[in-house]
Amino acid sequence: MKRFFAMMVAGISTMAMLAGCGSNASTESTEAAQTTETANETTANETAENTEAVAESAETVKIDKLTIGFVPSREPDEIVTATEPLKELLTTELANFGYEVGEVDITVGTSFEAVGEGLSAGTIDVGLIPGSTYVLYDDGCDVILTATRNGLSIESDDPKEWNDNKPTEAIDDQVTFYRALIIAGPSEAGQAVAEKVNNGEELTWEDLDGLNWSVMNSTSPAGYVYPSLWLQNAYGKHITDLTHTSLSDNYGTAFSRLASGQVDVLVTYADARRDQEEKWTAEYGRTASIWDETNVIGVTDGIYNDTISVSKTSPIMDDSLKAALTQAFINIGNTDAGKEVISIYSHNGYLEAKSEDYDSERAAQELIMSMGE
Repeated sequence: MKRFFAMMVAGISTMAMLAGCGSNASTESTEAAQTTETANETTANETAENTEAVAESAETVKIDKLTIGFVPSREPDEIVTATEPLKELLTTELANFGYEVGEVDITVGTSFEAVGEGLSAGTIDVGLIPGSTYVLYDDGCDVILTATRNGLSIESDDPKEWNDNKPTEAIDDQVTFYRALIIAGPSEAGQAVAEKVNNGEELTWEDLDGLNWSVMNSTSPAGYVYPSLWLQNAYGKHITDLTHTSLSDNYGTAFSRLASGQVDVLVTYADARRDQEEKWTAEYGRTASIWDETNVIGVTDGIYNDTISVSKTSPIMDDSLKAALTQAFINIGNTDAGKEVISIYSHNGYLEAKSEDYDSERAAQELIMSMGE
């Protein structure tokens, strides 16, 4: 029965995925950034029929605990609170597919790597992780879904366009990529480099190396990997070549440091200022708007969206459960309640994924590792 169930769900295809292939990471990322995709095309009727079909074919399987790991791209307490409803939503969906789950345990890793290591060790069953983290740990986990997200009102690789047209706003178009931005803050040094960009002047390596930078851990795509590629492409340098860098444990910490002047610039995902707009004045001590006090000085190539990946070593994971989780998360992403939960990561829904979709991420990781040699 379980084998038949897995075949049934695996046959449910929501739409064709973008594939990032080839050897040039920058070219691949740019091509991805030029492509937008509509949200999951599965209609409500088709989803209901799929759910009913697989539910009828599945025998009841009891799972004592299902552990889901989130990376700390937002403050951990914020993630835990926002994702609390996911426990009931996922339990209900999996019940439709013949799984009786006793407990859904949601954890936030101390780092991106901690979640990847948990998936590899089998202590985390399901991980919501960036593509770069997935490819680093793909020996121990399988990707099942790629997130879609709302596009932004600005889509350009020119930092001045982001500054001329701020604030950035969400649009209805769904995309399977995002960009990372290098953002200068209100410090004197930050304002100086922003002024050069807004005057149409090219920044030099000396301009950048004289700044205090906030970066994330080395597997964070927006907080490390793609900004490193940007430096490599523009200056033949790497984040490790910068004289002054500090590691932030999450983006909230990074923006707090930017607001206080502890750092002059940070690297982050493109819609991060929308997420931090209220905290900029309410918690970080600023009186002017984040849009007035920050400017983009660099824009990376497109980054393929986050994954939902499952452990290869988890004692409860098999093809049948993977198939059930795949359809369950797609269904959750198609509901208003589900969209509210997954919006904590700027996700709007999910599409089925395969390992090859992240070949461009593998190329990026290889380039990063070669730069460190």
